[in-house]
Parts: sequence; C-alpha cells; structure tokens
Amino acid sequence: MFDSLSDRLSTVFDRLRGRGALNEADVRGAMREVRIALLEADVALPVVREFVDKVTEQAVGQQVLKSVTPGQQVVKIVHDALIDMLGAEASDLHIDVTPPAVVLMVGLQGSGKTTTTGKIAKRLREKGGKKVMMASLDVARPAAQEQLRVLGEKAGVATLPIVAGQQPVDIARRAMQAAKLQGYDVLLLDTAGRLHVDQALMDEMKAIADVSAPAETLLVVDALTGQDAVNVAKSFSEQVALTGVVLTRLDGDARGGAALSMRAVTGKPIKFAGVGEGLDGLEAFHPERVAGRILGMGDVVSLVEKAQETIKVEEAEALAKKMAKGQFDLNDLRSQLAQMQRMGGLTGLAGMLPGMKKMQGAMQQSGIDNKILVHMDAIIGSMTPKERTRPELMNAKRKIRVAKGSGTTVQEVNKLLKMHQDMATMMKKVRKMGGLGKLGALFGGGGMGGLGGLGGAGGGMPPLPGGGGAGAMPGLPGGGASPFNLPPGFEKFMKK
Repeated sequence: MFDSLSDRLSTVFDRLRGRGALNEADVRGAMREVRIALLEADVALPVVREFVDKVTEQAVGQQVLKSVTPGQQVVKIVHDALIDMLGAEASDLHIDVTPPAVVLMVGLQGSGKTTTTGKIAKRLREKGGKKVMMASLDVARPAAQEQLRVLGEKAGVATLPIVAGQQPVDIARRAMQAAKLQGYDVLLLDTAGRLHVDQALMDEMKAIADVSAPAETLLVVDALTGQDAVNVAKSFSEQVALTGVVLTRLDGDARGGAALSMRAVTGKPIKFAGVGEGLDGLEAFHPERVAGRILGMGDVVSLVEKAQETIKVEEAEALAKKMAKGQFDLNDLRSQLAQMQRMGGLTGLAGMLPGMKKMQGAMQQSGIDNKILVHMDAIIGSMTPKERTRPELMNAKRKIRVAKGSGTTVQEVNKLLKMHQDMATMMKKVRKMGGLGKLGALFGGGGMGGLGGLGGAGGGMPPLPGGGGAGAMPGLPGGGASPFNLPPGFEKFMKK
C-alpha cells in the first residue's frame, strides 16, 4: 500500500537529507514536490493544501533551517503532519454499552461490506472475547443473506436465521430481540448497498438506525475507488451519523489517497483496514504506523503483532532447541518459509521493516516475489523425509527427481541446497558467538521474540541468524552488515 506515494516522498527527502544545510527555497521546492506527489496519490485537493501549508510554515522556521540535521527535521515535521491528517491515534470500536452493542455496517454495493462484517465479527470473538451475532438486512442483492450465513460458519459466529420476504427494518427488530434474549454482547447489522448514493438508501438506513440505536455506524469504503471513495464518504457523513470508516482492499491501493483524505473529509476516524480476502485480513488502523510505512520508516510494531498472531509456539520452541545445538535441516527451513507466508510473504515483510522500502522495490525489479516461497516449499516437499533431514544425501540423481517432482530445475534445487548450507553454517557460527537470543531484549526477551533472530529459546518467532550477527528478517539470514539482508543466493533463486 502507498507504494507510489512512498517512492516519490523518499526521493524528495533523500535529496533534503543529502544536503548539509537548507535554505527556505530548498524547503519550498521540496514541498512543491510533496504537493504533486499527494495529488497524484489521489488525496483530496483541500486536504493537500492544508497539509502542505502546515508543513511549510513549520519547516521554514529558523530552528529547522539552522539545526544540525535540517533534512531530518523536515522529515519529522512531515511525519507528524501525516499522523495528524490520519487521525493522530488509533480508534477502536466503542461497544462498552448495555448489551447487545449494535454495530451498523453501511456503504455502497461492492465495497466489501458483507465480508468486512464477517471479519469484524471474527475479530471481536477471537480478540475481544465477545459473544457475537450477525444479521443480514440486505434483501435486494441475491443470496446476500446466505453469503453472511456462510461467512458466519467460517468465522464461528452465529447469524440470524433467514426469514424469506421480511423487510430490513423488521429484520433489525427481530435481530435485536434475538440478541437480547440469547445474551449476545455484540450485534452486527449488514445493510444493503446501492450502486450509487440515493435517498431511498438513506431513508432505509435511518429507519434501521432508529430501531437499533447503534453504538457504532461504520462506513465501508473500497480504497481502490480513490477520489470517488472520498466523495462517497462525504455524502454518507452528511446524511448518516457515522462513527468511523473501514477501508477495504487497502493492500491493493498503491496510491493511498482515500486513506489520507478520509479523516479530514469526514471528521471520523478510520477504524480498520482490509488487507486481504480471508477473514483474518483485517487490521486496526494505526495512524502513526501508517505514516511510518509511507515515509519508509517501517512498522516493526505491526510486524511483531502479526508474528504473535501467526506463530506456532510449539514449533518455535522445538526449533529454538535444535538451533541451540547448531542443528538446522530442510524441515526447519520449510517451517520458516511457511511462517513467512503466513506473515504476508517477502514483500509484505519488507514493507514493515525500517529501511527496507528500497530493497522491496529492488526485489520487485529483480523478479523476486512471494511465488519464490511457494517454489522453495515445492522443492522441499518433493524430497523424501530422509533427504529433508539429511540434505547431504542429495546426489545428482536425486536432484533430477526432485526437480521433476516440483516443476523446477536442477539449478534451482542446487540454489536452495546452497542457501540451506549457508544458513546452517551461519547457525553454527552464531552458536559459537554465544547463542541466538542476544537481541531478544529488544522485543521482550524470551517471550515474543519479535523478528527472526530476536527471540530466545523461550519462544517467539523461530530465530534465524543474519547479517553476521544474531538478528534477521524471519527466514532470511544474510551475510552482510545489515540484519535484514537476504540469504546468500536467495535473490538469484528464481533467475533461470
């Protein structure tokens, strides 16, 4: 997300940081480029004007221009202004009311409202420990109610039984009654969408709101619609008492204008961001973390949280014990690859690590993407259990068999085996240096280890050495000075 905007801003700020001193003309020139970058990212014009004026006023001050690091000072001002634009602080659902707390979902047709309802319900059940019920009030779209029922089964959340021919307001009343009688904490009402904003839609939603008295009214907007998403949000906010916004498909929005404009236009916080099709593809929207991603500062906190959610503690502890003995076979490598895929793949991880934005672009230009992880897993999966445990058994005949079985080439099999050998060698070196958990204190010691190589034997993401030291991007040990280098041979893995 925000790829094009992030690239443009990085170029501007790299030039500023490269100068020892700045004058007012330098700052104003940079701000003109920032203005163009924001407009090209589909940020609303009034929002761009206010943002650029605010940043310019602070950046041309004497304290900045005469500071030791004026370029860094300007970047900090932009960072703080981005946070203000996005809403300053994360805003969660306010559902601490007399149960059932009603969450009313509204939006245009095709914005992902029904799927988002299922995602929020699952999140409330698993992370909030709430007893949740969903009800579909969409009688216009064919099978809309059935779709929510299926999502409910997948999410482990109850849905209101379907009664054919019942109208939305009557369904809302029945849902309220059922939720109260059955002791539900939260009731999510999925309303019908329309192809465009019309008064009939608004009147129907107002009637539903009168009946249900929602604690939260969330507008679901597709981020890919760009500037039009802002117009839709403005139209809804003028007629419905919104309490927050959910942006869907934000991971596919390279520009990010909708996210940057939404808070300023509606005055309502962005509460969640849809970042995947699965029911787990929903993240709380943290303005400070998003601002860090836009400016290439990474988002390590979100990375650690994602690791906590996806990590399998038993696997981590077992692997940590093996690594403490200097052992690392192809089964261990395979589990690391699976962990990386669960956390968003190579590109997803790179976007959340500080200083990795340029590397992410280089990876894409080199043809390195998340498919590499799938190919590597296929190669390991085509080996016998004995070969995975003892890679030294892989002779020419076996390599040919594995290459055919995995749909790859012998050259690619050799590259994978070489990468594993380098990792195993590095593992032994780190063991001799005093163990794998040296940097564990950065992320809470032996508990949740954080990034690979930062977790001690107590658990956390299975640590892999990197950068000649004891910290690495999960599963990607490196041989250079940086703890986030790709493993030797990794960048060449898929090159024929």
